[in-house]
Amino acid sequence: MSDIGSDRTDGRQNRADQLRILIEEDIASGRLPPGSRLEESTLAERFNVSRTPVREALAQLASAGLVEMRPRQGAVVATLSLEDIVEMFEVMANLESLCAELCARRMSAADHAALLALHRRCEEVIDSGDTDAYYEANRRFHEAIYAGSHNRHLEEMTRSLRNRVAAYRRIQLRHPGRLRASWKEHDAIVQAILAGEAERARDLTKGHIAIQGDTFTDFMALLRMSRLNVA
Repeated sequence: MSDIGSDRTDGRQNRADQLRILIEEDIASGRLPPGSRLEESTLAERFNVSRTPVREALAQLASAGLVEMRPRQGAVVATLSLEDIVEMFEVMANLESLCAELCARRMSAADHAALLALHRRCEEVIDSGDTDAYYEANRRFHEAIYAGSHNRHLEEMTRSLRNRVAAYRRIQLRHPGRLRASWKEHDAIVQAILAGEAERARDLTKGHIAIQGDTFTDFMALLRMSRLNVA
């Protein structure tokens, strides 16, 4: 059980915000996959709060599209339609590619060092064969690119959309050989950023995120299997 503070009215909104962040992290990490029920009483007990801030946190997540409020079921982690997924990946590819373009123009030497460290961490995890560990290292790598754009609004928008499609990005990594291919794509992006090649960084990142051609076909097969397993 996690305790995020005493449950007094004057701090209720702050606790609701804290809860929203914690639940959002569980959704983005895959600990709460699409379709998972979010029981107010269970969450209140887990975080040692009343149900009021939990209800407010779930309302915030529903407004962001991460949670659906269903009749007779209550709150559940949102499940996206195929059309939603395709459209969101299309937007995601453009947002992340803009981040990478700005990284190539704006990153400092310290930013470069941090990005390289995260890039090396991704490679280390591949050798372990741990898909979940790679997903976490991969998430941190991409967040460094969002931050490296040095545009707070773009960073916030990109992270928000990433969280909505996080479960589906995780599915992509299940394809045989995808972890190594993902790292090689990262490597090309990193080299473009370090060299200050803004257009190349943008184009490589867009291709890395987009689901198209054979990649799209493979993604659809994995998505169908994933939904069958959940059902």
